[in-house]
Amino acid sequence: MPDTPFGFQLPGGQPPDPNDPQQLQQFMAQLQQLLAAGGGSGGGPVNWDLARQVAASQLASAGDPAVNPHEWHAVTEALRVADLWLEASSALPSGIRTSVAWNRNEWIYRTLDVWRKLCDPVAGRMVGAMGDLVPPEARGQLGPMHAMMTTLGGALFGGQLGQALGSLATEVLSASDIGLPLGPAGTAALLPANIRAYGDGLELPEDEVRLYVALREAAHQRLFEHVPWLRGHVLAAVETYASGITVNREAIEEALGRVDPTNPESMQEIAMEGIFTPEDTPAQQASLARIETVLALIEGWVCHVVDSSSADRLPNVAKLAEAFRRRRAAGGPAEQTFAALVGLELRPRRLREATALWAALATHRGIDGRDAVWSHPDLLPSDTDFADPEAFAQAKLDFDLGDMDFGSPPAEAPEPPKRPDPDSSE
Repeated sequence: MPDTPFGFQLPGGQPPDPNDPQQLQQFMAQLQQLLAAGGGSGGGPVNWDLARQVAASQLASAGDPAVNPHEWHAVTEALRVADLWLEASSALPSGIRTSVAWNRNEWIYRTLDVWRKLCDPVAGRMVGAMGDLVPPEARGQLGPMHAMMTTLGGALFGGQLGQALGSLATEVLSASDIGLPLGPAGTAALLPANIRAYGDGLELPEDEVRLYVALREAAHQRLFEHVPWLRGHVLAAVETYASGITVNREAIEEALGRVDPTNPESMQEIAMEGIFTPEDTPAQQASLARIETVLALIEGWVCHVVDSSSADRLPNVAKLAEAFRRRRAAGGPAEQTFAALVGLELRPRRLREATALWAALATHRGIDGRDAVWSHPDLLPSDTDFADPEAFAQAKLDFDLGDMDFGSPPAEAPEPPKRPDPDSSE
């Protein structure tokens, strides 16, 4: 409805008349009730209170089995064994300070702070675009509505994000399952209910699947705990990409036109796909390439280290390794929903190439030399190095492994060692 701000309707399907104070007052009252039902402001551009409520409601419908003492013991024991197995396969020491078993609601609660950092930049752009939909000539007359649009935008995004997180919570197997440092630093966590369901799908023993998941979680913890710059590097790369996303205003107007102020649940039923438009600028392409490369390197290192440590110990390690590679490369339905919501796919696209690259580094430089590559972001392979792992692994680098101390990581990344001139005779 081009003549009506946001396309909202009153009961009976009629839009409010901007020149009718009574209709505007009625509409504003209903919109305030809608926002009040959303569960509070939550702070920032996203209504995180509503997001938690929607996720919890979704999990209540899907089921969220409590962690029993037997499962808790099995998880902590699996993580203990996994950390022991990784000792011979990694130069990075254990990164686990606490081992826990979470149910699905706990996963949401414990990871929400990081989701806030990832989603707020994207949501801020959407909420800002919603405020801009108010015609300048109508802002004097509709001033309260203009301010209210910020709250409505936070509620809309919060409801959609809650649905996405509720779906993800039924699929993730551990705190670091999607390759991002979502949980508290030093806390290794597994989700027994999801591991059991995943193992049933693979038709493999639950204890073997649980141990393999524990190996992956313990490997992620070593990496994020003892590579001090990595956590900030990954999150900053995602935030940089999010800041360059453009907003499809027509898609926002279409979505808002389906909001019914008399029905609070209408906010949860709106599909937000198509809100964010991919940007093909060089800067945005470079941001996306950095994210994809670092995610592939993280997952490739984890796959290589885990498979090396379990090759002679787990009977079905080959089947488990292949299943996890396909799962991470393809992403599940919930990950696809999240990608549509925030405009970014959080999965490594070149996982096999990255795994081969870390294997080549281990062959030519040993475990210490392989893991020393994590000492500075400038030492990491680029996406072009994926094409020739052997050449990258055999390239001489001017640094002394004896100066590396993974047990006491520096507060900041050190100055990178310089690569030698390829034309040099040295």
